[in-house]
Amino acid sequence: MQDIRIGLIGSGFIGKTHAIAYQAHNAVFGGPLKPICHTLAEVNDARARDAAAALGFRHATGDWRSLLTNDEIDIIAIATPNALHKEMTIAAIEARKHVYVEKPLALDTPEADEIIKAYEARPKGTAPLVHMLGYNYLCNPMISVAKEMIEAGELGQIVHFRGRHNEDYMADPSVPFSWRCSKAASGTGTLGDMGSHIISMAMHLIGPIASLCGDTDLVVPERKDATGTMKAVENEDQAQAIVRFASGAMGMIETSRVAVGKKQGLAFEIVGTKASLEFDQERMNELRLYETSAPKGRAGFKTILVDGNCPDFAAFCPAPGHGLGYNDLKIIEVNRLMKAIAGGADVPVDLYTARDIERVIDTWVASAEQRCWLDIGRL
Repeated sequence: MQDIRIGLIGSGFIGKTHAIAYQAHNAVFGGPLKPICHTLAEVNDARARDAAAALGFRHATGDWRSLLTNDEIDIIAIATPNALHKEMTIAAIEARKHVYVEKPLALDTPEADEIIKAYEARPKGTAPLVHMLGYNYLCNPMISVAKEMIEAGELGQIVHFRGRHNEDYMADPSVPFSWRCSKAASGTGTLGDMGSHIISMAMHLIGPIASLCGDTDLVVPERKDATGTMKAVENEDQAQAIVRFASGAMGMIETSRVAVGKKQGLAFEIVGTKASLEFDQERMNELRLYETSAPKGRAGFKTILVDGNCPDFAAFCPAPGHGLGYNDLKIIEVNRLMKAIAGGADVPVDLYTARDIERVIDTWVASAEQRCWLDIGRL
């Protein structure tokens, strides 16, 4: 078993999910590669030392760039605010490290283009670099089952997709201004934060989005900053779009960070000519399936529970219906990363797919501003 040593930048909520996943991976999946929590980078040495001790990293640093010159580190994992992604990702690529970036890839498509340009500028003959984005909801075993059903034709021709990712973490106007409210730090608001998740899900299951007509809305225009001063919110609280997939299927996608009552409201409905499928992340161990082939008088949605026949689930538990949790999806995602490094397996979202997601978001914003349908462009 070969150690794969991780340099993690950022120790907030997402950084913690990384640490949990690295440490659990070997017990759950095993395999030829073993992730090692090597060095944690934070904004200063003191914070880095505290976080490294709490999250189980061997070393700590207040200078993230020191990870790049450390020959012991194999992967740079980036769990920072969006505005830092471009610089850190390009630096990791130029240092010839595998790169694992939390979504979204960048603030916008031009930044994503710069990252890919740096990747494609690597000298010929250099060792392959794995690049993966953190879209962990795609790693749910039930999503793998849904994709298998679609690709096997069990739903027939897909004619419609309705998807949402709505939460209420900013529904209360007293929630303070944060970096997520700043265009300079976050770019878009709910579109980059949660819309990117449901866009990635739609593309993963149905295929590329060809065009859309989008709208955005700011519900809470001002919030108090750390000094108690009211500050203007610079990006959208909610957004919706009518979309047309390259396959011809129609769709509707929405996202909100002010949807009262929604805690993890990532959900979708897929309508095919033979069957329909429903999923809700708040019930993440279930799919609901309606089949037109049911006998008359016996039609209705049935619930499919996760079990050992679903991809990845058996590595956690031998018993059906026992279910997984949020952090388990990160463990599966890390396993996808290990498989890619060990044997060239595909990752759920690479730099190129991440740029396609950015193109959809940018087109959505432009459509809302221009009040019209727009083509996504080259996908």
